[in-house]
Amino acid sequence: MRSEKFAWFVFLYYLCNMNEQLLTILTQREAFLLAFSVITYAVLFWVTIQNSRRKILLLRQRLDKVRAMQEQQEQQSQQHIEQNRRKIAELESLLRKLGDENSVLRLELEERKARLDYANKMALIEREKRQQADTTLMGSDVLLKVKRQIAEGRPLGEEDWQRLTELVNQLYTGFTSKLYELYPMSEQDLRVCLLIKVRVQPKDIATLTAHSKESVASTRSRLYHKVFGRKGSTREWDEFIIQM
Repeated sequence: MRSEKFAWFVFLYYLCNMNEQLLTILTQREAFLLAFSVITYAVLFWVTIQNSRRKILLLRQRLDKVRAMQEQQEQQSQQHIEQNRRKIAELESLLRKLGDENSVLRLELEERKARLDYANKMALIEREKRQQADTTLMGSDVLLKVKRQIAEGRPLGEEDWQRLTELVNQLYTGFTSKLYELYPMSEQDLRVCLLIKVRVQPKDIATLTAHSKESVASTRSRLYHKVFGRKGSTREWDEFIIQM
């Protein structure tokens, strides 16, 4: 911010202290063109700065949403649940040693234990819901149709895409809405992500979307770069989508 103000100050100082002799020898037309050029440059400079700020802000917002999703996923992991269980066991041990002494400390420890218990119960519920969703998906008519189209080497029709989108959103609440919050997906972007979510292999995604394997790979790597603000592999994008 300070560097931008300094640049503007230098630019304005230069304009105010232009050689008077130069100005006197300019024709009216030349003076107009010079002024127009200076104003145009200033406007373009300002627009460039504003666009850069907007892009940085959008990237920060995306990364905040990604971090929130990843934290939620981490809280539902088996490793995190086991960590909570160890902490609960430590708190129970402290409570037994404490006995009836120091009631304020006892209440604090019991509160921490209750929070960990609740977090683990919610994590287990969410994991069970995801497992049931995966089971329902694998046995659905929609996925059977997807596999049939793959076997026949044919792309999905519009009705098939609509049914697939509805099923994924039903089983994995708000899946497409979360994608749009991260990045303004094109139709192709969304379809590639839907197929990744239902565990379709990249070569088969190319068949179902009527695109080349190179195009599908490019879409996946581009989306990772847009959402995370850095280069990543296609596999990293696939893993992120599957965990959503």
